[in-house]
Amino acid sequence: MSELLTESIGATRVLTLNRPEKRNALNDGLIASLKAALREADAEVSVRCIVIRGAGKDFCSGADLSALQKIASASYEENLEDARSLGELYKLIREVRPPVIAAVQGRALAGGCGLAMACDLIVAKRDAKFGFPEVKIGFVPAMVAAIVRRNMSERRAFATLTLGEEMSAEDLYQSAGIIHALADDDLEATLAAVTDRYARLSASAVQMTKRLLYEIDTLTFDSSIEHGAKVNATARMTEDCKKGIGRFLNK
Repeated sequence: MSELLTESIGATRVLTLNRPEKRNALNDGLIASLKAALREADAEVSVRCIVIRGAGKDFCSGADLSALQKIASASYEENLEDARSLGELYKLIREVRPPVIAAVQGRALAGGCGLAMACDLIVAKRDAKFGFPEVKIGFVPAMVAAIVRRNMSERRAFATLTLGEEMSAEDLYQSAGIIHALADDDLEATLAAVTDRYARLSASAVQMTKRLLYEIDTLTFDSSIEHGAKVNATARMTEDCKKGIGRFLNK
């Protein structure tokens, strides 16, 4: 049985973590499969957005038992290589052209919470649970710290990463604004509304905006404005922009 299921629904590529009996816990194989599937989707022009979700009751519970056992007995160099592999997945989500949406139900904990937060948008059921319980066993949620800090105030990020408490989707929505939509009973309808919107928008404009937002993270304000000017000029030359302006002028 494949640990990652891949499905195309219209212009949306759906990647489903398929280890429900393990609460979709991450291991080396699943992380490698996610990277490969993201690169494959990125290479297909027809893909307008990517959805990552979990089979069964939960989104992802973090590292599985075998991964924790491996960590406990590995050398520093081996642990560094392993940590970098997960970091590469988080970075890849930002690097692929289409928006990546986490569809969360049940629990998204530890590395699973990191995976959700690494996505560009999160759509979650109202009773979904998020959190970083790593500190309870002396572990540091270090790989996701850069992402959490960019989405929350400094104090809120500190509390989220150090208290080890679970948060509801509502808590996360109120504190960070990183939940795009909250579904009551029908996660599928809410998710479809988002993916359908991306299917109707200009792919080049959405993809260029995504890249711009992440590229200006490390720039000064002046440099960000200059970089924005260059992206703006490039966008004006795209076929989507020219056609869009033509439709607007001919109304």
